[in-house]
Amino acid sequence: MLIDWLSKDGKLVLAARVTRTFAYGFLSIVLAIYLKLIGFNDIVIGLVLASTLVNSVIFTLIASFYADRLGRRNMLVIYAALMSISGAIFLATEDYLALIAAALIGTINVTGSETGAFLSIEQALLPQTVSNVRKRNTIFALYNMAGTFAMSVGILLSALPAILQHQFGLSQIESIKPLFMLYSILGIIVMIIYFMLSKKIELTSDQIAKPLTQVLSPETKKIVGKLSGLFSLDSFAGGFVIQSIVAFWFFTKFGLDLTTLSYIFSIAGVLTAFSFLAAARIADKIGLVNTMVFTHIPSNILLILVGFAPTLPLAIAFYLGRMALSQMDVPTRQSYIVSVVKEEERTASTGITNISRNISQAVSPSLTGYILQALPVLSAPFVFGGILKIAYDLALYLNFKNIKPAEEETGKRD
Repeated sequence: MLIDWLSKDGKLVLAARVTRTFAYGFLSIVLAIYLKLIGFNDIVIGLVLASTLVNSVIFTLIASFYADRLGRRNMLVIYAALMSISGAIFLATEDYLALIAAALIGTINVTGSETGAFLSIEQALLPQTVSNVRKRNTIFALYNMAGTFAMSVGILLSALPAILQHQFGLSQIESIKPLFMLYSILGIIVMIIYFMLSKKIELTSDQIAKPLTQVLSPETKKIVGKLSGLFSLDSFAGGFVIQSIVAFWFFTKFGLDLTTLSYIFSIAGVLTAFSFLAAARIADKIGLVNTMVFTHIPSNILLILVGFAPTLPLAIAFYLGRMALSQMDVPTRQSYIVSVVKEEERTASTGITNISRNISQAVSPSLTGYILQALPVLSAPFVFGGILKIAYDLALYLNFKNIKPAEEETGKRD
């Protein structure tokens, strides 16, 4: 088999990732538009979207320090159950406070790329599911590729409301609600998959014997601290152009319907998915940090150009070009973090760096709501996001170009 080097637990994690991100795909497209249809203004929509990211911060923080102690599988099962509950609340009510509560307790994802608490736990355990350390970059590439392909298929499902309107005469609001029901059902399926994970994904009692205050060594704290600061800048910038906001921008500027939007974002997802495997191969040749930086800068230039595109075809071309490059730093970043810390430090390290990303990204969508109301230029979020991301790329390279995983150093000597 092509992935006979991957354990059963690794395959189950991939299955959960596929199911979960399929659900995130269609919801990331319809959520902001749905909130607009039920009468929320731009500022309130931004606050609801920000609430989904606040959830990621809180739950990732809990996972970072308690998943290894309470059990990684137990934590994943709980989070999957909350995912299902949040979808049920969106199905059942249009009340503002209830929807805020659903966004805070569940894992409603609106970014177009997963940011939730599942990530920290899964990223920490993935290296334990491969039989060869040199397959680490590959498993992170497969993990992200599988999720992105699934999200692309999920995005296509965001065209379902238009079909329901045409075939059954449903209103725009009524036609979107079945997607919330599906989201809730998929949460239950994810929970069942996690129940099947073995005890091999857990740390031993010796590995988790340290008190919480000593989970990370001083050397690791320094590395994680710097990475967290840089990742927070990148994520803050990305928060201006999360998928729901980009969909809203295309909807507002060019009047695109949900069907057309689903095609655009689905194609973007396919391009992104293939880029992950390319990223792993490039990283094996030039190193993880170099891959992260030298693929990211061109993508951010394209991001800025999206906002200034005078026509729809040009805007789509710039956006697709950007998405073919922009996520190549994701598997390389994840692989880099777990490669420069000890095994028992991985959950906390991935959690802390993800928290830094989630906190900063939780701020940007609400700011975007204000920006879109205050500035007459719709391109502002793309400009702010692109410039800040380029600053992040340069800072990352200057700070970490000489800190390499052990196998990269070994490869040099060989």
